[in-house]
Amino acid sequence: MKNHILAIAILFSISACKQNTSQPDPVEGAETTTIEVETPDLVYPENLTKVFDAHGGIDAWKSMSSLEFTMEKPDGKEVTKTNLNSREALIESPKANIGFDGNQAWFLNKTDGDYKGYDPKYYYNLMFYFYAMPFVLSDDGINYADAEPLVFEGVTYPGIQITYNAGVGETPEDRYVLYYNPTTYQMEWLGYTVSFVPGIDKKELHFRKYSDWQEINGLLLPKTIIGYGFKDDKPTEAKNSTDFIDVQVSTKTIDLGVFEKPETGEFVK
Repeated sequence: MKNHILAIAILFSISACKQNTSQPDPVEGAETTTIEVETPDLVYPENLTKVFDAHGGIDAWKSMSSLEFTMEKPDGKEVTKTNLNSREALIESPKANIGFDGNQAWFLNKTDGDYKGYDPKYYYNLMFYFYAMPFVLSDDGINYADAEPLVFEGVTYPGIQITYNAGVGETPEDRYVLYYNPTTYQMEWLGYTVSFVPGIDKKELHFRKYSDWQEINGLLLPKTIIGYGFKDDKPTEAKNSTDFIDVQVSTKTIDLGVFEKPETGEFVK
């Protein structure tokens, strides 16, 4: 999975360039002409566009700047905050904080014992990537193709395969398959490979069922995601469910200071 997941590894790339912003002195009497250059919109496959539309539309998603959600865990609430365009991230929980400041992931153990969770290098945007479906599949560096439909309990779900260009994220070999309702075009299932966990088949699809949705600021976002067992690239039985509460999606960017490593934290290599 893209480094956004247990099965997802981080999906994003950050680049920076410097431009010469100096301008020549104007010449007296010379005429000036302003030329507006439009940047062409990205073109997505028709079926994926219909999936986006069923969830509020890709334009509505791209007008947003930040996302926050909370999950109830056995040890307490885990709150995830993310800037959508630059992907700075912060996960706050009773036992640990994990963040990404735009350049490096960092970790803060808030207990006296050893940390027993997922590798912070991959976990900082793990659940964000699951939660931001289907819209996160509009990121740069993605390739789309039709996938074999998923047949489960008598229902056939068409699929869209997602792969990544070389150099995209920590694990560009990751593969996802989005399965959608053939009538409503709402997302129903996500199949995904897991690349960063040792000792497992890195080509086998794992599955999560998007069983319930909630409307937030005009966008249809997950309310409940159910993890499933899997065999031969197909889901088997339901295993565990995750509910998402206190969801906020906003046009306002979260202050970058929120994502900075605390003095007692450490950067993750």
